[in-house]
Amino acid sequence: MDITTIEFWIKIVLSILCGGIIGLERQLKGKPSGIRTSIFICLGTNIFISLGAANSGANVDVTRVLGQVVTGIGFLGAGVIIAREGLVVGITSASVIWVLAGIGSMIGFNHFLEAIVIAVITLLFLFGIGVIENRFSSLRAGAHSRNGDSIKNREENI
Repeated sequence: MDITTIEFWIKIVLSILCGGIIGLERQLKGKPSGIRTSIFICLGTNIFISLGAANSGANVDVTRVLGQVVTGIGFLGAGVIIAREGLVVGITSASVIWVLAGIGSMIGFNHFLEAIVIAVITLLFLFGIGVIENRFSSLRAGAHSRNGDSIKNREENI
């Protein structure tokens, strides 16, 4: 990792852009992992992977760094999952955190185009599924209800 190279700055800017656009969607929806968090996840993962790759040698296994990132990011994602009134919420936010770490890893391993494609696909799913759910109210039943009713309240009304 050399701060004077264009590759270093491409990785930094790409991490900020990919994390930022996904984080913007999350923030606009009022989710716990917004712009800053998403940028930091993508950027931090890129840093760890880049450091591991830069210090690779005969006795160094870069995939061990990747494995530790996966473990750590899983712990971070678990922190956004909570149970509220019998409903588990935050699963999508936790999943997005996993994807952000994957994007940061791709950037760290110099897979720039792939990282951009995954970021775009992620946005398409986040926006697209929301549109579909809004068009078909039956998809909003149960845990995906957004009208504030809990399952308990709905069961009492049956």
